[in-house]
Amino acid sequence: MPRAVSADVVVLGERRRQKLEAIVRRGTAPIREVTRAKIILAAGVRRLSNAKIAAEVGVGIDTVRRVRHRYVTEGIAALSDRPRPGRPLVYHGHTRLLVVATATSVPAGAATVWTHAGIAEYLAAEHQIPISASQVGRVLADLDVKPHLVRGWLNRPADPAFFDKARAICDLYRNPPPNAVLLSIDEKTGIQAKSRKHPTTAVGPGRRARREFEYVRHGTVSLMAAMNVVDGTVLGKIIERNDSATFIEFLTEIDAAIPPDLDIYLVMDNGSSHTSKATKAWLAAHPRFHVTRTPAHASWLNMVEIWFSILTRKILRRGEFASREQLADKIIEFMCDYDDTARPFRWTYDGRPLKAA
Repeated sequence: MPRAVSADVVVLGERRRQKLEAIVRRGTAPIREVTRAKIILAAGVRRLSNAKIAAEVGVGIDTVRRVRHRYVTEGIAALSDRPRPGRPLVYHGHTRLLVVATATSVPAGAATVWTHAGIAEYLAAEHQIPISASQVGRVLADLDVKPHLVRGWLNRPADPAFFDKARAICDLYRNPPPNAVLLSIDEKTGIQAKSRKHPTTAVGPGRRARREFEYVRHGTVSLMAAMNVVDGTVLGKIIERNDSATFIEFLTEIDAAIPPDLDIYLVMDNGSSHTSKATKAWLAAHPRFHVTRTPAHASWLNMVEIWFSILTRKILRRGEFASREQLADKIIEFMCDYDDTARPFRWTYDGRPLKAA
C-alpha cells in the first residue's frame, strides 16, 4: 500500500501575508499569480489540506502540491512562471544595454524623443548592430522602458512650514470652530461658452453619443464661489473681473448674509485679489473674518475645488451654450439646485505627509 505524501509546510510572516493578500485583492494582477497566492495563503494561514485547497481554489491537487513545494523552496518567486524553453535570445547583454541607454538619452538634432525605428538606425550606424525596430520595441517592453510616455509632476517649493499649513486647514475641516461659519472660497475663471457646429447625436442601444468636432466660441464666464464646509451649500456669483474690488464686493455680500454674532473663517489661496493691499485692509477692518491660506501649489486643499469639479462634470464638460448669458444662467441654476440637496463632504486627510505605497 503506497504511503501518503506529506504536504510541504508553508510558513508565512506578517509582511509576506499582507503582500499575498494585496495581490489577491488587486484587480490587475495576472490570474495565475492570484491563484498561486490564494493557494499559499490557504496553506500558510488557514492550514488547509491540499484537497480542500484544490476544491476551494478550483485547481487540481497536483497544482496545489507544486505551488506549495515551489514556495517552500523558492519563496515569493513561486508566484511567477518559470522560464520556458524556446529559442535563445539573439540580442542580450551589451546590445540590450545599448538599446536602453539610447532610449533614455536625448537624440541629436532637432528630434526630442526616440522612436523604435530611430533607435534601430542609430545602433546600426554608430555601433554596427543590425537590429529591427520591432526588436527594439520588444527589448524596451521586456525591461518596461517607455520613452514615449511622460508623467507630469510639480516640484513643491521648499516651504518648511508646508505640512503645518496643510494641517491647519485640515484641522478646520475636521473640527469646524463653534459659533462660526467656515467657508472655502475661490474663483473658476475662463469658463468657455461654446456650441457645436452641428447637433450632437444622442446615445442609443449599442451606439455611443456622437459629437461634432468643430465648435463655435461665444466668450467666457468667470465664477466666484464660497462653500459652507459644514452644510455643503455654495454661495456664488458671476463676475466680470477677477480683481480685488470684485473680491471685496463678494466679501461684503458674505458679511451681510451671515448673522453678525457669528465669526467667519475663510480658507483661500494666495491669488493676487486675495492678497492685495485693499483686500488686507478690508479684512483688517472686519475682525470677525479669520483667514487661513493654502500653501503654494496646494489648491487641492481648498474644498470648494471639489465642487468646481462636480460643476465641470455635470454641466460644463458635455454642455453646449449659445452665449455667455446662457452659460451663466445654467451655472446659477445648477448652483441653486445643488443647494437644495447639498450635503457636506467627508474630509479624511489630516495634513500629514502621505507615505508612498
